[in-house]
Order: sequence, then C-alpha cells, then structure tokens
Amino acid sequence: MQAARCWREARDAGAAVQPCLFGLLSPHDCGMLAPVLDSVMTLWEAALGRGLATGEPDRLSEDERLLLGLFDGTRQWRPCVGEAADGSGMASSLDCALCSARIMMGRVMPGHRSAVVGNA
Repeated sequence: MQAARCWREARDAGAAVQPCLFGLLSPHDCGMLAPVLDSVMTLWEAALGRGLATGEPDRLSEDERLLLGLFDGTRQWRPCVGEAADGSGMASSLDCALCSARIMMGRVMPGHRSAVVGNA
C-alpha cells in the first residue's frame, strides 16, 4: 500500500510518479516494479473512472482493500469494476495489467507472498 499511496501523492502533487515509486521500492530490490505499478494504478483509475481513495496511516481505505484483493487474487475485477459502459475495455485491460504485475512481483519477490499482500 505504500507504493499505491506514493503513486497517489505524486499524482496529486503533479510530480513524476515512477521516480517516486522507484525510490520507495529500490531499497527492497524491487525498483523494476515502478513502471508495472504505475501502469496498474493508471488503469485502475481509468477502469473505476475516479481516483484511488487512500486511507489513514494505520487504516486501509476500501479502495486499498480492494486493490490488495485484486493483487493477491482474493477479489475479482468484474464485480468490483465491471466493464466500462462505453465498451472501452478498461476493466479487461486492468485485469491483464494485474496478471502481469503478479508475474513480475513473483519474479522480483519469489516466495514473498506477504510482500504482495503487504501490511499498511
């Protein structure tokens, strides 16, 4: 969730997102996930049609819980996001991005499911 919150803060500030993500992830040898997470978060907002609502330092927002569930596979995008009414395919694109992100996370963090699910 730190990466999602970093992404949100950088976007809100009009700052470059990937350097923020890289700075956060690189000490954990996960810097290469910066463009992956940037893509997922961008598609997330496009599919939902709104920005990510972040929680408090000690409490996750409903959006953050949903995002974690999408990453760890315990939630499905269809009932949560649905397909855009205009038929743009954003929800399907988000699904593909999440699958790709899971693959990349598995490559960068093998055996570290807790890193994917995470703690806020």
